[in-house]
Amino acid sequence: MPIFTPIGHDQLVADVLAIAAALAADDWQPTCLIGVGRGGLVPAVYLSHASGLPTLSCDLSSNVKDFADDVLARLAARTHAGERLLFVDDINDSGRTIGLLRAALASAAPGSVRFATMLDNIASTQRVEYRSRVIDRRVTKDWFVFPWEALGSADSLAVDAMAVPERIS
Repeated sequence: MPIFTPIGHDQLVADVLAIAAALAADDWQPTCLIGVGRGGLVPAVYLSHASGLPTLSCDLSSNVKDFADDVLARLAARTHAGERLLFVDDINDSGRTIGLLRAALASAAPGSVRFATMLDNIASTQRVEYRSRVIDRRVTKDWFVFPWEALGSADSLAVDAMAVPERIS
C-alpha cells in the first residue's frame, strides 16, 4: 500500500499564491490559464482568482478527444493570434502529461506556452516554468493526496498511485 501524504487546503492556497507571485514577477504574462484535467482543474481555478486571469480547460485524463486533442489544436491556433497560454496541473511527476501536452501543442507559436505545477519532480523528464514546491521522486515515494482527491476511497487512491508503480516504489 502506498504512503499517502495529504495536502491540506491551507497548503493548496499557499502553493497557488506562490505560483501567482512568481507569475506576477515575470515579464511573460499569459492571456489565460488552462486547467489540465483532472488534477489541474482546481488549482487553475484558484490561480484564476488569485491572478484575475480567465480559465479554460482540457482533459487528457478522460480520453475523450473533444475535450483534449480538439481543444489543444484550437488553443495552439489561438497562439498565432498572439495569445499566451499557461497550463496548470497539480504535479509534474513523471513528465508524461506535460510531454503529451507539448507534443499536442507543437504547432503553437514559439514562446506562447508555459507550464505551472504545485509540485515539481526534479527527476521528471519535463521542466515547468512555475512551481510552488520541488520534490525528488528518487527519494520521496509518497503519493500526494490533494484536497479534491481526499474524497476518494483509499482503494481508489491506491489504484491511481499504482498506475505508474516506479513513482512510489
